[in-house]
Amino acid sequence: MLYIFGFERIGVAVSDLYFVDPKPIKGQEGAEHGVRLEVRMLEPGQLKGSIYSARPINLDRPIWRVDLLESVDGRPGSFDRTHHHPVFTGWDPGPRVFDRELSSDPLQWLAGKLADLDAVLERAGVERDESIAADVAELRGCVPEIVESVSRLLTRVTKGELGRAPGDGPADSVRASWL
Repeated sequence: MLYIFGFERIGVAVSDLYFVDPKPIKGQEGAEHGVRLEVRMLEPGQLKGSIYSARPINLDRPIWRVDLLESVDGRPGSFDRTHHHPVFTGWDPGPRVFDRELSSDPLQWLAGKLADLDAVLERAGVERDESIAADVAELRGCVPEIVESVSRLLTRVTKGELGRAPGDGPADSVRASWL
């Protein structure tokens, strides 16, 4: 499942995730599942038809990623693999950054980071202008809605409805993650 919150230039994408790291760090072996949130740049496309045609919208360059993950074989609610990627190089995330506060209360931590998106953007090296500043302010007002969507997805992952291995159940679960 995929939720997208779009503003003028910034978008927030939230999806369920099932992931097996091909090069796990020690102690992080095995499948993980949960919810991924990415802050990305939005790029409006050119109209493809008449002035009445739908406008393409590209969910473009990633800025920041949060993975609210836990090991599939572990205790539900442990958030033992929860981390974030504060910096991207192009499309590739920097190393996983583990934060004790993030693992102990992921939704509260996430709400705090989204409410202070200026700091997230600064750390990621995003240059601010008027439209980015307006998006930051507008996104701040949507933090409860964004966090609620993350919470709903986490609940569905815990119930086994989402974040499942490809081929493990209904067709939607084959799309283990959009992001």
